[in-house]
Amino acid sequence: MKGKTTMTHRVLLCDDEIPILRAAEFKIKKAGYDVRIASDGEEAWQLIQQEKPDILVTDCQMPRLDGLGLVRRLREHDDTRDLPVFMLTAKGFELDAEELASQWGVLGLIAKPFSPRKLLETIQAALDSQTVPT
Repeated sequence: MKGKTTMTHRVLLCDDEIPILRAAEFKIKKAGYDVRIASDGEEAWQLIQQEKPDILVTDCQMPRLDGLGLVRRLREHDDTRDLPVFMLTAKGFELDAEELASQWGVLGLIAKPFSPRKLLETIQAALDSQTVPT
């Protein structure tokens, strides 16, 4: 695993299960990322408008606006259309990762329960693949 990131990326974590959210937030902040959290899709949508994150990790099932609804909303707007998204889910076998990728641009599914370390590695790999040296 790589050390701390040299360029501070903003990560938005969205999940209605606060203990999961806090564990992931702690691990990702410790690695040097700027982390924002939201407890549902509506709160995440507002933060995306204000904070302009570099990547979103969202739960699939949440109150008010679920993860897929949030992704659909992102893809409908020019300024959020290309935001990289990973989806957390306890229903990994019920969701089709290939369909989510082709139809909605979801980079991948992360099954719950998940390791915060593995989540961090997934985020780092996605952000590293998008960083173009100048």
